[in-house]
Amino acid sequence: MHAERTLIVDAEAIATIVSKVGLGQLYDLTIARLESVLATGSDAPVEMKQRDGFLIETPHLGLLEWMPALRHGATVSMKMVGYNPHNPAKNQLPTILSTLCAFDADSGHLRTVIDGTFATAVRTGAASALASRVLARPDSAVLGLVGCGAQAVTQLHALSRVFSFSEILVCDEDVRAENSFAARSRLPEGAVRIAPLAEVEERADVLCTATSVAPYAGPVIRGTNLKPWVHVNTIGSDMPGKTELPLELLRNAVVVPDHVAQARAEGDCQQLAPEEIGPSLAEVLLDPDAHRRLSPVRTVYDSTGLALQDLVMVEVFEELARDLGVGHRIAVEATADDPQDPYSFLPEPVTRSWEEQGRAGARR
Repeated sequence: MHAERTLIVDAEAIATIVSKVGLGQLYDLTIARLESVLATGSDAPVEMKQRDGFLIETPHLGLLEWMPALRHGATVSMKMVGYNPHNPAKNQLPTILSTLCAFDADSGHLRTVIDGTFATAVRTGAASALASRVLARPDSAVLGLVGCGAQAVTQLHALSRVFSFSEILVCDEDVRAENSFAARSRLPEGAVRIAPLAEVEERADVLCTATSVAPYAGPVIRGTNLKPWVHVNTIGSDMPGKTELPLELLRNAVVVPDHVAQARAEGDCQQLAPEEIGPSLAEVLLDPDAHRRLSPVRTVYDSTGLALQDLVMVEVFEELARDLGVGHRIAVEATADDPQDPYSFLPEPVTRSWEEQGRAGARR
């Protein structure tokens, strides 16, 4: 019996899935699945390890990280992700590139390989939407985006599945990113307005910071003229020393990290003492009164990215690829009829004994 071939869900397959399912439905499905994983408490049959990786300092600052998670009895997911802020200008590539792998938890078989670049952007936006739904005012009408890169696009689309925004204000130090944002967001002319940072801060009910600020170069907003009830999603703090929000704002808000230990190491929570950090998003989702208690006050969602979110994306895209019949299968692993014979998958002429090959070498 041979192991099933590995399913490859590449960029072409992802494009087919999105065209058939629709972006809106994909975000709705992702938000719902994230909530089901995060809001089930400690008895849920899932677990994850804190991500780890390499900090690359030369020739350019970057990260290469791995993020493992497990659904017991089903799937081990592993994401390899690279963060390289020089990519758009130098290599014409996204800042974040990644690949998702799904392994069968029982056998270890590599079941699926999935493009993780698109999936990471979608799940990061969906996580902000989930957090904002429980932390922000339900009547939030103005969305402010500080940073107009790829992550800002998916923040906008995911949050728009939860709120009916009447106005979208954006700003970026890169004028090209500002000017191209509406087109990249597939929005009609006039749906987005470029505004000075001070106005974005002053008028936003929900504010997202999604920048590539360098370590120790933050904050990226002043935070002195925000609405008393503003909710902030901080997306770009994802390595030691890299923060986006001013300390005073953090200390005067309820700060909800996606993962406390990870946020203290890499997120805006680096700036806070343990007692200054609020409950995790999972804890808030398990609290029925959280929205009533938190939506009138300033709140911050410290988003550093979870391996459990990537497990959700593996499951979502595996399911959709199977249902729609997209992707292709290849034999990655060396398996054959005899699992105890490491050479059984090789063609017969290649499998001459090592003694024969040794004698042939000696004659030469």
